[in-house]
Amino acid sequence: MSESPESPQPPHNPRPVTPGTQASFGTYGGRPVSFVRRGTRLQGRRQAAWEEHAERWAVDVPRHIANTSVHPDYTFDAETVFGRKAPLIVEIGSGLGDAICHAAEQNPDTDFLAVEVYTPGLANTIMKINSRGLRNVRVVEANAPEVLATMLPAGSVTELWVFFPDPWHKSRHHKRRLIQPAFAGLAARALKKGGLWRIATDWSNYAVHVRDVLANSEDFENLHTGERHGPESPLTQVWQSGVESLVGGAPVREGRAPVSTEHTGPNEGVDETGGWAPRFEGRIRTSFEAKAHDAGRLIFDLCYRRL
Repeated sequence: MSESPESPQPPHNPRPVTPGTQASFGTYGGRPVSFVRRGTRLQGRRQAAWEEHAERWAVDVPRHIANTSVHPDYTFDAETVFGRKAPLIVEIGSGLGDAICHAAEQNPDTDFLAVEVYTPGLANTIMKINSRGLRNVRVVEANAPEVLATMLPAGSVTELWVFFPDPWHKSRHHKRRLIQPAFAGLAARALKKGGLWRIATDWSNYAVHVRDVLANSEDFENLHTGERHGPESPLTQVWQSGVESLVGGAPVREGRAPVSTEHTGPNEGVDETGGWAPRFEGRIRTSFEAKAHDAGRLIFDLCYRRL
């Protein structure tokens, strides 16, 4: 019995991709990016602030393959941009600019660079820079690994801040987490010897991930090795309270059962490793962090020194 010919299949029409967006280029160098661009449109005051002040406060970066990429031939000259020689602090994922603008107000003798891919957030930061009369902050819309790999001169950064990066909760998405061994290498390149890397997250699974990554790095030392372990560890407190086993760490509505999000990872009962830093006093409590506190989640601070 002869086989009948296959019936013709309807043509496949892929979803259109807007030219110039991150999706149009897939991944950077075959690696998954650690962010999703949630929106780039500006309206109202944000649009007005961008049009009026971006030329002054936003770093004009030549692009490479996407509108958040940095051309590898470009180098950021902080002394020329700021008009002076001063310590440089770089915040990766600066959000709406609350933390970096507050720090700039408190530290006028230090220069700050806000790195973000969320255009409305950068516009908000520019609004704060202008309204507060700050002269020591610049913003850049760019992919963080490229900023650290080529844009910033080696050894030019005094402190690197990564506060509340996207946790990418699902196991299959952990490869998208910003802080990975390769990223640690880039951070080490940009930081000067003795420079500090400050990290904060409100999810224990990510905190343990970061601690593990940097424990295996030959470029960094934990300034608080062994501290806040056992009952004093925020990790122990999270495990024992079970707060992260609820949806988003938020209280469960009356009459509804809690649903495990499995964000905490293996529960060892007691964290005997520790290594958690005290809360960084230079970090203002933003609305984002306040929401974490309102949900009952604990904040994990880590601080490393470049060897």
